Amino acid sequence: MSSENRKTPLFKLNQPDDTYKFQPLPAPFGEYPYRLNPALILPDPHKMVFQVAGDTGGLKSPSFQKLIAEEMGKQHHQAKNPADQPQFLYHVGDIVYHFGEAEQYERQFFTPYKDYPAPIYAIAGNHDSDVNPNAKPPYSSLTPFTSVFCGKAPRPVPFGTKLNRMSGIQPHVYWTLQTPLANIIGLHSNVPKFGVITEEQKQWFIEELKHAAAERAEKAIVVCVHHAPYSADFNHSSSLPMINIMEDCFEAAGVTPDLVLSGHVHNYQRFNKTYANGDVVPFIVCGAGGFDELHWLVESDDLLYTDKSDLFDHVTLENACTMQHGFLNLEIEKTEVGHQINGKYYAIPHEGLKPGEDASLFEEFTYFCKHGDKQVVQ
Repeated sequence: MSSENRKTPLFKLNQPDDTYKFQPLPAPFGEYPYRLNPALILPDPHKMVFQVAGDTGGLKSPSFQKLIAEEMGKQHHQAKNPADQPQFLYHVGDIVYHFGEAEQYERQFFTPYKDYPAPIYAIAGNHDSDVNPNAKPPYSSLTPFTSVFCGKAPRPVPFGTKLNRMSGIQPHVYWTLQTPLANIIGLHSNVPKFGVITEEQKQWFIEELKHAAAERAEKAIVVCVHHAPYSADFNHSSSLPMINIMEDCFEAAGVTPDLVLSGHVHNYQRFNKTYANGDVVPFIVCGAGGFDELHWLVESDDLLYTDKSDLFDHVTLENACTMQHGFLNLEIEKTEVGHQINGKYYAIPHEGLKPGEDASLFEEFTYFCKHGDKQVVQ
């Protein structure tokens, strides 16, 4: 079976333990339980559109991070119906490579996104969280990230030209974005290759899932974490720590979300996981947002990987776009009987775009959530 026909996630074998790379978290900027309600006013109160991208930074070849930002902005400006305009971009991490340094934000974020017309919210990736040991002067993990995205009120960012973008007001590096049609729970998975989530954050996550479940009649539940729980790529593959965290917390809260979004892996993959109660939860990897090195899927006969695990039971790879950069548009629609999640993934050819050419629609999907029963229409 070729990588193009792969239907299961993988674990990469014999990986070294790099949990020593874990970095302490900064103090929160807001009060527990770290929720932000930006009071979005939707043109249609029954529909919300937002965009998702990950791993957008880059040093060697910055052209694709610029193209991704331009294409996302173009879709905002060209929407014929105001209800179809993306309300915001949710970034699933790795904004700045390789050590999250303040001096790199100008080139890798402020400049490419200077004309993006909507708010940008983010969780940090492993590169955003890492620290350059040779930096002069020294800095703490996530100090540049929190200077750009966190705070009690908008303020000038203390580095770069900012290009008309003030700081964000996210309350912590793990936090919940409360929107009219979805509670979007963002986790912080730190620096190690497969991610680390502290016990304190795990307990917070369980409580946020419970809180979101109490509002489920009005709002879908979306979980975001940088390190992808499920993947079939050659570089990282699936994260056992993230799978365990997700399943432990879902069980403890008695809640399965409607959608899980990740980055870290530099491609697009959409998995379906079917739970014992019949819920089908999409786990989507969206990490091809600009970094020059993309990740292909593993051939089935490669002995460095395995798909032999009970944890992969009932998890299927539905589609993948591996060697093109791209981004995701999500539409959450409230109906009389539940929520419908519609997705469109857009890709850019490896050779870039010709003048006047737009990113191409790679796939569309729909997940329908009705009273805890999730049906899939593809």
